[in-house]
Amino acid sequence: MAKKILVVDDEPDILKSVAFILKKSGYEVFTAEDGEVGLEMVKRCMPDLILLDMRLPGKDGMEVCRSLKDDAAYKHIPIILLTASTGMGRQDLSKCGYDSFVLKPFQYNDLLAEIKTFLPEQPS
Repeated sequence: MAKKILVVDDEPDILKSVAFILKKSGYEVFTAEDGEVGLEMVKRCMPDLILLDMRLPGKDGMEVCRSLKDDAAYKHIPIILLTASTGMGRQDLSKCGYDSFVLKPFQYNDLLAEIKTFLPEQPS
């Protein structure tokens, strides 16, 4: 069974391209364009991993991450933050309980390698 990944990003081009690469790599992919929809998708699809943009309309990535990590039903799901902001320090980011982060722009091979640290089994 393919591992499920939820991608939450408000940039349609990034959302489409990341989803395409993940599907091509054998993952089942769900997408959301804002934090509120992202939280709903987590409840509906129970992903094995979440790729979460920091800057989102409505609830931002920090709020979404904190909400999930504070909830016993979802805190086990690894969250990789996607951010273009190098000004935000790891200490600030750590307040939300994320598992890892990848700076934008990123190479898809680097993103896939980071995902495999949390989902080491080859997708089917």
